[in-house]
Amino acid sequence: MSENQPEQPKQARINIDLPKDLKPVYANITFINYSPAEVVLDFAQILPRTARGAITARVIMNPIHAKLLHAALGQNLANFENQFGEIRLPHPRPNLADNFFRFSAEGGEGDSGDEGKDDGRA
Repeated sequence: MSENQPEQPKQARINIDLPKDLKPVYANITFINYSPAEVVLDFAQILPRTARGAITARVIMNPIHAKLLHAALGQNLANFENQFGEIRLPHPRPNLADNFFRFSAEGGEGDSGDEGKDDGRA
């Protein structure tokens, strides 16, 4: 290394344990709430043609980690699309929640009107 360049600090490797009894959960909706100190992500599962769902996992993080997660998801989705092709929303709508719960008469599930609609969903 030259005398003009400072030595780069070595990055410590962190080992993460994956518990053998950890159960994966499926979620097709996420409820997002926040305060100045934290962001709460409630992952839930709603089955087609039902008016009820269940929260399957809750993740609480500080806003900095939430923003880093946002960046990581964006990068990984870009990588996914580069490998497998563009992910297309069926009919993009101005209200993000409507993309999850409103279906056109053309699309397979049918329009369920306002059933299950909650403007707080994301």
